Amino acid sequence: MKAMILAAGLGTRLRPLTESKPKALVEICGRPILEIIIRQLIKYGFRDVIINTHHHYDQIIDFLKTKNNFGINIRISDEKEQVLDTGGGIKNASWFLDGDEPFLVHNVDVLSDIDLKGIYDYHVQRHPLVTLAVKGKNSVRSLLIDATCRLYGWENTDTVESKIVNGKNRADLSRIGFCGIHVIDPEIFNYFGENKVFSIITTYMEVVGKCAIYGYPVEDNLWIDIGSVEQLEYAQNIDPELYLN
Repeated sequence: MKAMILAAGLGTRLRPLTESKPKALVEICGRPILEIIIRQLIKYGFRDVIINTHHHYDQIIDFLKTKNNFGINIRISDEKEQVLDTGGGIKNASWFLDGDEPFLVHNVDVLSDIDLKGIYDYHVQRHPLVTLAVKGKNSVRSLLIDATCRLYGWENTDTVESKIVNGKNRADLSRIGFCGIHVIDPEIFNYFGENKVFSIITTYMEVVGKCAIYGYPVEDNLWIDIGSVEQLEYAQNIDPELYLN
């Protein structure tokens, strides 16, 4: 199984920690978050992994060399000239990800105990274009799903903007947050336009009216966005056995 770790971000919310190192190598309980995610991927059967890099990219490459790529096939998607955002990053790695099987994408600033094989199998059984790990979150920007967890749009309660497709009634939809882990069918590459830099969520919202996108609820799982100093400090107090077992 193939996976991609999105690790090219500047990590601005983690400064000053990320002034001298990439976000991927910021440590939680003495272990770089990149290592935690790679070990989780290995645990769940992923053996072909690509990592996009930009900020202090050379440190990530050197780190992987010292670990002998953790004994699996790890490749680098080079974005050192320009950060391509999530969609652009996936598009740039199509040479590795495209094929006959779905692939998993994992944000590098997400710490969780989510069963990655579980969400992958859920996707394979349903055959949608995308399966998103989702969780109820207090956020002004939310995805909208129905009782079957199928995605039908989004809304922003601050700007009062929304998009709902296929004539669905807002009253029949629930607000949910995306957790930065998703399984994607390679068909997605047919829906990317000419843009080089773009968000994958933008693409999802463009195709949601004609393609099935489902949520995979992870309400009972540990999940922390460690993109901020406050959340990183919180994660340092979590028992590593919860996500490294």
